[in-house]
Amino acid sequence: MDKNAATDMTHPPALAYEQESFLTSDAARPLRILAEYLEPLERFRRAGVHATVVFFGSARLRPDGPLGQYYEHARELAGLITRWSASLPEHAHRYVVCSGGGGGIMEAANRGATEAGGKTVGLNISLPHEQHPNPYLSSELTFEFHYFFMRKLWFAHLARALIAFPGGLGTLDELTEFLTLAQTRKLARDIPVILYGPEYWNEIIDFNALARHGVIDAQDLNLFEFADRPEEALAILTRRLTPEPREASGFAHSRLRARAPQGA
Repeated sequence: MDKNAATDMTHPPALAYEQESFLTSDAARPLRILAEYLEPLERFRRAGVHATVVFFGSARLRPDGPLGQYYEHARELAGLITRWSASLPEHAHRYVVCSGGGGGIMEAANRGATEAGGKTVGLNISLPHEQHPNPYLSSELTFEFHYFFMRKLWFAHLARALIAFPGGLGTLDELTEFLTLAQTRKLARDIPVILYGPEYWNEIIDFNALARHGVIDAQDLNLFEFADRPEEALAILTRRLTPEPREASGFAHSRLRARAPQGA
């Protein structure tokens, strides 16, 4: 037997899950996708986070820039939600403010929640430009995603409500995905959707035209509500959200398709 061909058992080969070259390969993509589900799942469990109020909005908005008033509104609203959540009965879920983890509206939301003494979640996405974790995130609840679809799954998985502030293509993508899930009743629970800043949203999207042209039903206009003051948005949330027992499952579930009767 060729000794050079024999395996040197004093230095056994690395296990598959220890091989970075394999884990970053195309073949291991399913493992990376699964990791972006399982790792947040474990961290949310350890942190006791079961329910979130999700803030969407532009990373480019600054307090001193165009539309800068929305930064301060998001900051104030996140603080109001955090203090209201802390006042709920001990048996109820705590609603934790969650954002995409970046700057602009996302930073404002995390900042307001932190200033109010609450935990705050950031689901950051690795991008070449403009998306870096803001300094107001709870360290144990700061996540970094590679896959957009896994990030959006985690937005939906724990969400009890969504507040969409003015934003660009990313915000539109996230908002319309939530509205589509609500319209198609893919989620087993109702998620209130608030469009913050009706002047902005009614200019960007002509919702009534969608109904008028018949591409959505008139009743789909009830999938969301408008607000232009933090107190107004909070009132919608306190009216629509029913505190749940802590032991209740926090995750969203898809509605299962009804089975056709046998013989049909």
